[in-house]
Amino acid sequence: MDAFDQKDFFGSAVGGTVPRGWIDASTLREVPDHQEIFLSPTTLSNMIIELNEQVTSEDALSALGSTSTLDVPATDTRSGTPATTETIDKAAALYHLRDLCDDGDAMQIINAPHPVTLGRFSSHGSSAVPAYAGVVSYTTPRRQSGAGRIPVHGEGAAAGSSAMGPLTSKFTCHFLLARLKEKGTDLLVFVNVPHEEFDKTGDPRGLSREEDLASGLVDKMIETLEIKDWGLFGSE
Repeated sequence: MDAFDQKDFFGSAVGGTVPRGWIDASTLREVPDHQEIFLSPTTLSNMIIELNEQVTSEDALSALGSTSTLDVPATDTRSGTPATTETIDKAAALYHLRDLCDDGDAMQIINAPHPVTLGRFSSHGSSAVPAYAGVVSYTTPRRQSGAGRIPVHGEGAAAGSSAMGPLTSKFTCHFLLARLKEKGTDLLVFVNVPHEEFDKTGDPRGLSREEDLASGLVDKMIETLEIKDWGLFGSE
């Protein structure tokens, strides 16, 4: 069974979990203020925690235009009823996931965003904090080292940046979105599993174990994610 440790992020304002032994990327290179990045010491897998501006309803629903996996339209085509809050929230997750894509990337939804209950995430005020989790995969053309938004090791190279091998590479992204609507913030957790290192060695069991670790990490974040200092998001 994989071991996890409690960890504070963003100056101890946010609490959560990391796999035991994973490396804080900020000890290796500069990390943007809105991110926390942790790297596996043995594989190219990584976890990114981001604080982003909340996606508007209009922008979120635009993500449904090219996605049928949610099986829910932006509006009821018979009555014209506006999309539900849950539909908008799920669409916001897809919007953030598509924002990870660069030109030429393709995203496939493996497990569509679904509601989850955050075990320690008490709401700030009277409104609940909606949260959603799921899994997508990306197929991306090879790029020069350092290109792309998803880092896969301490030097920040993109998945599949090697000069040799297939022309495309693939990685899986296990994700969690917590919508802090009263603070105008979307908190995201991405756990990324590049496939190339396992494909090269013909190790499907190794890839399966890594996917299980990523899934377990998201489950742990659902249990342990909490806001310890709401002042991180500014004054009331």
